[in-house]
Amino acid sequence: MALLSIRNMSMGFGGHLLFDRVSLHMEAGERACLVGRNGEGKSTLLNIINNTIVPDEGEIYRQPGLRIGSLAQEIPSDMTGSVREITASGLEKAPDAPASTGNGAVDEEAWQLQTSVNKILTQLKLDPGLRFENLSTGLKRRVLLARALAGSPDVLLLDEPTNHMDIESIDLIEAVLSKFTGTLIFVTHDRCFLGKIATRIIEIDIAKVTSWACDYNTYLKRKAALVDAEEEYHHQFDKKLAIEEAWIRKGIRARRTRDEGRVRALLKMREERQNRRTRPGSAKMALQEAERTGKLVIKAQGISFAYDEKSVLKDFSATVMRGDRVGIIGPNGSGKTTLLGLILKNLKPDEGTVRHGVNLEVSYFDQTREQLDEERTVSDNVANGSDFVTVNGRRRHVIGYLKDFLFSPDRARSPLKTLSGGERNRLLLARLFTRPANVLVMDEPTNDLDIQTLELLEELLLEYSGTLLLVSHDRAFLNNVVTSTLVFEENGKVVEYIGGYDDWLRQKKPVPIPKTEPIKVREKKKPASGKGKSGSGNNKLGYMEKRELDALPQQIESMEKEQASLLEKMSAPDFYKTEGQVIAQIKARQEALESLLEAAYARWEDLESRNI
Repeated sequence: MALLSIRNMSMGFGGHLLFDRVSLHMEAGERACLVGRNGEGKSTLLNIINNTIVPDEGEIYRQPGLRIGSLAQEIPSDMTGSVREITASGLEKAPDAPASTGNGAVDEEAWQLQTSVNKILTQLKLDPGLRFENLSTGLKRRVLLARALAGSPDVLLLDEPTNHMDIESIDLIEAVLSKFTGTLIFVTHDRCFLGKIATRIIEIDIAKVTSWACDYNTYLKRKAALVDAEEEYHHQFDKKLAIEEAWIRKGIRARRTRDEGRVRALLKMREERQNRRTRPGSAKMALQEAERTGKLVIKAQGISFAYDEKSVLKDFSATVMRGDRVGIIGPNGSGKTTLLGLILKNLKPDEGTVRHGVNLEVSYFDQTREQLDEERTVSDNVANGSDFVTVNGRRRHVIGYLKDFLFSPDRARSPLKTLSGGERNRLLLARLFTRPANVLVMDEPTNDLDIQTLELLEELLLEYSGTLLLVSHDRAFLNNVVTSTLVFEENGKVVEYIGGYDDWLRQKKPVPIPKTEPIKVREKKKPASGKGKSGSGNNKLGYMEKRELDALPQQIESMEKEQASLLEKMSAPDFYKTEGQVIAQIKARQEALESLLEAAYARWEDLESRNI
């Protein structure tokens, strides 16, 4: 029996049909990714599964007692509390209830709830004492994922889980989700994440849902073959329809018995052609290139920069030549956008110099979208109130130009504030590409874009003969576009590597992890619960295993306290001012503690399951 089933479901908004009598079944343990263009209904389908949206027609079956956890795209603006409190809110029972009853016995359920929250916080490397409202967007999303996992859901729904996260956070989430044993249904534009996690692809295309029981790369090959076959069928169908239409117009006496069947077949063909829904076209983006720069574009020599005595950049030197495509990667808050400001001379370095070559025409894609005016229409944001734009020397009506970026005439005349995140990014690209440029600076251009638009943007940048500076956490995008990578490392140090993300992984030196001795703690016996768990007689705990089980809670608590202390040190403003060797040791110890805790929790669960 399927965990959940959707039968003959239809759903539409404002006359636009998102789903037309679709059916879908999900089994336990599947990891399915929903794919499709922006606006095809991926988020809506997640909400239907989660029972937060009711479809217009159809049946939704959910297995009785099914637990569903979810992570939405948007972060609640009014959410406050500590990281532990937010995570614990995903439980059916508050974990802060006392673990001991009045007579000294353990409340087994409360104990397990506390353990569940602690384990998830450890796995996702979250400090339980931090305030949620003070965290970065990426960390907030990690906390909300912890909340979704806290209730041990049978089905986990994730909508763009990697949005606003740096590469280190994405790697961490991939590791956690790869161990998740429930059913996972998610939406993502991150092709590396998709390729590593998904074992099934669910495609939403032209109001239909198609399931592909394979990984993403296999899906791409099978889908391409299917599209080719479909296009050939439509070509032959239209050719035959044209012949039949010509026949009927010749005035042949169709009333004859031998021709009546042909007339009926023609009427059926007309109906089929009328009901055929055409696929939405691809965006038709084109860059305007200004006159070439000199051979040297940017030369930075020994520049350093600090905010409030916190070093962001230290003794950085680099030379950017005409035609270079330079990627910039690093953790959130490390200073990537600041680096762009320094090398573009929008910020003045504390030390060092920045020199520009001749004839630079810079276009800047701003990740905060501050260049857009919320109160103006979509077309006014591009054409600045005019009806026309000039692109590559050709005067075009702004509505026609915006069609190239998949904006309908009605959408082009709508206020900017009605647009989704993906539409805003497409609009910013449309605005950017109306200006001639020989230096293109893009700060997180891939957020919220669907995969088709991402791939088109990649092709456009590969054909661009100017110079590109690109900040991105999209590993596939970096691999496909850039020729060299600037990587933020420790103490404001930025190192240049040849190639993209995978090339950097191959070239960087692994940080040695010092050997750590097992933590010795004083044994403290766990109070008796009064009830033991049943188990096989052959697996009955021995004397030493029972002593180990009694000691494990105290050991785990001790390791968690040490880990919390290390996290507090690492979050201090002056942490990266200490010696590099000390920083490496603290980081290595923190990683070692994570492994030790994971092993301790696994051992605790094993012994508990066998305790009689």
